[in-house]
Amino acid sequence: MELKDEPFSYPVSDHKAIFKGRIFDIVSDDVDLGKEGTVVREYIDHPGAVAILALDNDDRVAIINQYRHPIRSILWEIPAGLLDINGELAIDAAKRELAEEADLEAKQWDVLVDLVTSPGGTNEALRIYLARDLTPTGKKFERFDEEATMRVEWLPLDELVEGAFAGRFRNAALVAGALAAAVARANNWATLRPATAPWPDRPKAGPETA
Repeated sequence: MELKDEPFSYPVSDHKAIFKGRIFDIVSDDVDLGKEGTVVREYIDHPGAVAILALDNDDRVAIINQYRHPIRSILWEIPAGLLDINGELAIDAAKRELAEEADLEAKQWDVLVDLVTSPGGTNEALRIYLARDLTPTGKKFERFDEEATMRVEWLPLDELVEGAFAGRFRNAALVAGALAAAVARANNWATLRPATAPWPDRPKAGPETA
């Protein structure tokens, strides 16, 4: 028997919003566990996100730096963004974010790995794409707030993996994407899935379609 994660939900007898934020909400569910009784579970309701590991012909990855206030750090990351545009497919969001954050576009797109980032506290689902056959967009996207000082650097994939293991890089999407890309490359990219592969974990949305 193949072990795999499976969708399942206990009955929810009450659902309410505790806090409504600009991007995320905090919600509370009364979850009926049957003979074990009812428990209250509070969590962050998240729209989902995409991240992009952009790999050039020299096996270098485009990484960006950004200030992250909750942990008071400037992190090196891969381009990423929220699925906060109604009706937008995840692959289209990924293409938009790559252009907006790295001024790049790609001809070849594949799914590297899907994650649920912290399932005990949020329903956030993250899909990490591999983008290849890269070219500059030809125009610099205007950035604001923490993104105003963002810059793009190129680092060999092997150095990115080494830096993750050494603790120099801590961003979850960067670490997961780098490790997944290294494994996929070692297997001659056989582990990749199509860019439109089903994504049942995406909150409030169905699978991707071609």
